[in-house]
Amino acid sequence: MAENTLKPQVNRLLAALPVSDYQRLVPHLKLVSLSTRHVIYESGEPIAHVYFPQHGVVSLVASMEDGSMMEVGIVSNEGMLGIPVILGGNTTTTKAFVQVAGAAMQIDADVLKTEFNQGGAIQKLLLRYVQAAYTELTQGCACNRFHTVEQRLARWLLTVSDRLQSEDFPLTQEFIAQMLGVRRSGVTVAANTLSRTGMIRYQRGRISILNREDLSATSCECYRVIQNEFARLLGN
Repeated sequence: MAENTLKPQVNRLLAALPVSDYQRLVPHLKLVSLSTRHVIYESGEPIAHVYFPQHGVVSLVASMEDGSMMEVGIVSNEGMLGIPVILGGNTTTTKAFVQVAGAAMQIDADVLKTEFNQGGAIQKLLLRYVQAAYTELTQGCACNRFHTVEQRLARWLLTVSDRLQSEDFPLTQEFIAQMLGVRRSGVTVAANTLSRTGMIRYQRGRISILNREDLSATSCECYRVIQNEFARLLGN
């Protein structure tokens, strides 16, 4: 990952910190670019750095021995990568890689852990984020069990759109199938249904949301549960 010149403090967690707390972190923050498919963490590897994304989307995926994988979380400018560091661990069982290119503020894991252990605003804010992320994980498990591929796809597209703050983004059906843990044919059928009803347009690896209201109505209640919890805990 190479440095770039994007504006700092776009990450909502960093922006929510009191000025004095943020200023303590500034000397340790480094702006880095996130290129598509770049692996930030491998499962089981020590976490050396924590990332606060500014732009783009990072997928957290669980992998099986046969090579199959499924997305269990999405992180963008609402959150952070490296939760185990502040919870007392130093590794994760999930893999984190860049789904949509962007940028992030990088900080040494030991530095953030020291700041977190001092308590105060940083600790309170990051713990609220952990609770919001936990809600997303648990609700996602229920969603995968009880809801249709079409509902899950609608929820996933809305979530990515929220995190990117854009209704047009690059995604292939093959990639979506991997993230949802379903066959590509299932994604094709669901995407075609959403396209025919005018909710989305899919063309050459890009998806555009055309009717957000109808897409929200098609999505299951999980989208609103997760969205409301992030708003309640983090105000975003």
